[in-house]
Amino acid sequence: MNRIQLAPEETVVAPLSPTFDFKQTGGSASHHPSQHCSLFTPMHYERKYAYPLLIWLHGPGDDERQLQRVMPLISMRNYAAVGPRGTQRMETKGFTWGEADQSLVSAEQRVFDCLESATNKFNIAKKRIFLGGFESGGTTAFQIGLRNPHRFAGVLSLGGPFPLNRTPLTRLDEARSLPLFIAQGRDSELYPIDRTCEELRLFHVAGLSVTLRQYPCGDELNTQMLCDMDRWMMEIVTGISAEMTAGDISNERN
Repeated sequence: MNRIQLAPEETVVAPLSPTFDFKQTGGSASHHPSQHCSLFTPMHYERKYAYPLLIWLHGPGDDERQLQRVMPLISMRNYAAVGPRGTQRMETKGFTWGEADQSLVSAEQRVFDCLESATNKFNIAKKRIFLGGFESGGTTAFQIGLRNPHRFAGVLSLGGPFPLNRTPLTRLDEARSLPLFIAQGRDSELYPIDRTCEELRLFHVAGLSVTLRQYPCGDELNTQMLCDMDRWMMEIVTGISAEMTAGDISNERN
C-alpha cells in the first residue's frame, strides 16, 4: 500500500559523528581520492559469500567519505558499500549533486565506475545492488535508478524529493518492479509534507512500489532512518518481511 508510515515518537535524532573507529568493530573503509570513491568492507568479510552492495550518494556539503560515517549506523555486517563524490563543488565546503543534464550524466558515470571498483574488490550479488542517498544524493539516486531500473534491487532517498523534471518515468513498465524507499522528516523545509503527499498521488497513479516513512525530525539524517533502511533492504535480500510499528499519515495531520 502506498502511504506514509510514521516512525515511533521515541526516535532519537542524532548527528553523524565525523569519525568512526573501525578497528574496534572489525569493519574497514578505504578512500581513493583520485577515483572520487570510498569503499566499505563489512565486518568478518567472507570471500565465498556474495554480498549485497549499497551505493551511497552523500548529501550536500559533504563528500564520498560520508559513507564511512553512515555504514556503522546501517550495518557493519550485512553489506559491502561504495560511495562516489558529488559532481558539483559547493562554495562553502564539500560537494553536492548538480541538477544540470551534464551533472546527471557525470553522476551516472561515477555511480557505475564505483560499482565496477566494488565488484573488483568484493564478491557482490549482482541482483542485490541498492542505490541510496541523502537529500540531493537521494534525488539523484532516484534519477539514476529510474533510468536503469534493471540494474538495482531497490532505490532509497532519505530527505531527498522525488525528481519531477527530466521525465523520470520514461521507463515506467520496468520502474514498476523497482522497490523505492523514501524517508521524510516531519519538520523538513527542503522536503515538506505537502510535496510528499503530491508525490504519493503520482506514485499511486503510476503504480510504483513505494515505501514512505515519516520521522520526527527536520532536514537531517536520523538514526532510525538508517536502521529502517537496513531492515527494508534485508527484507528484499531475504524475502522475509519484518513487522514495524506504523500509522497512517492522516492520523498525524488530524
